[in-house]
Amino acid sequence: MQVAAAVPTEGPFARRYRALSIGAVSLVALYAFESLAVTTAMPTVAAALDGLSLYAMAFAGTLVSSVVGMVAAGRWADRSGPRVPLAHGVAWFAFGLVVAGLAPAMWVLLVGRMVQGFGGGLMSVALYVVVGRVYPPALRARIFAAFAAAWVVPAIVGPAISGLIVEHLGWRWVFLLFPLVAGVAALMVLPALCGLGPLPEPDPVAGDRHRMVWAVVAAASALLLHHGGQQRGWVAAALLAFAVAGLLLSMVRLLPPGTLRAARGLPTVIALRGIAAAAFFGTEVFLPLLLSRERGLSPAWAGAALTIGALGWSLGSWNRGRMKDPSPARVLQAGMALLTLGVAGAALAVIPAMPLAVAMAAWVVAGLGMGTVFPSLSVLTLELSPPARQGVNASALQLCDALFTAAMLAVAGSMFAALLERAPLAAYLSGFSMTAALGLLGLLLAGRVRPADAG
Repeated sequence: MQVAAAVPTEGPFARRYRALSIGAVSLVALYAFESLAVTTAMPTVAAALDGLSLYAMAFAGTLVSSVVGMVAAGRWADRSGPRVPLAHGVAWFAFGLVVAGLAPAMWVLLVGRMVQGFGGGLMSVALYVVVGRVYPPALRARIFAAFAAAWVVPAIVGPAISGLIVEHLGWRWVFLLFPLVAGVAALMVLPALCGLGPLPEPDPVAGDRHRMVWAVVAAASALLLHHGGQQRGWVAAALLAFAVAGLLLSMVRLLPPGTLRAARGLPTVIALRGIAAAAFFGTEVFLPLLLSRERGLSPAWAGAALTIGALGWSLGSWNRGRMKDPSPARVLQAGMALLTLGVAGAALAVIPAMPLAVAMAAWVVAGLGMGTVFPSLSVLTLELSPPARQGVNASALQLCDALFTAAMLAVAGSMFAALLERAPLAAYLSGFSMTAALGLLGLLLAGRVRPADAG
């Protein structure tokens, strides 16, 4: 299936791409709807299952298990084509939703969320490979923008619908309504990939046989980091030391060389994805909890914060998809500046006298920043990767996203759990200050996305 040489003036929904584009965007929209709905419902879920101390883990567990799925999907897609890992991803994702929806206790829900995360990791990398293998370079920014735009309808109706489901049907239906829809979306996209087989000569990766082992080490280390942060004394110190060591060692082996020191070019592109994701999602996870628990909003109204943030993201992505040959560094600097300002502004919601409209407006700004940054990083990753390494590098892009965010949630979640009963204001501010600092770090690194020999 050689369509990458198509006339670049065609759009991603031209006849030759239409079925595939609609199916892929539908999967992204489903994932978006579920993500926003679960984030809206989670404060109620944690209260119902007496699991507020594991609130951050409910999100971090999904992220760390997605690491294993991403690593598996990267080489799998390069060697056999993206169709099979995508099909498995949808199946595992749907199964995890069922487990979570039927969970009698918080730990069972965590297991379901981890199964769901594994499937999501398979899906996300497979879709990136589809873009690299099918669409010509001139269309890649537009299809990534379409993926981001697929969050528009879920962003508008997802949190509100989720809040209403929680209030009138119960939180379990937020999980149980999605598996059938996932199967229908898969039937739309998978037939279009039947001719997309393996690459003639997949590029070997040093230590490839051990990548799955290191993915499991990374996931276990991130979970241990979260658990250790809630312990006390020498037990906490020992667990945290093991967790940090395991996380750093696994990152060195899973991510491109130089990522952790933000070497120029692709390593900085990968690092920025993790930094931006940790800054945004590390704030978003706690925002509905703050609005419902401290400011007294209903689940539906607390979910409105997610709605406006996702709308800002979609608007930023729409604008990015229409830029003509922009300077990558300047675009990323602008996006990271917006993200940092938005995170800092949203943190003002912890002040009881502060009108919530201020925080909501700031979260739109944060969404604009993410809509600018994420498509730009996706395009740069494909641009800086030879065809035989697009799967591996797309996997690394999302691995960094998941690992940085999971680590951020582990640290923030531990501080939150330790401070919540004694000093609620400090509990929220401890996390928000870290995410704002990450945004500022991303702004400082954005000028390093081009290799040194590129000028």
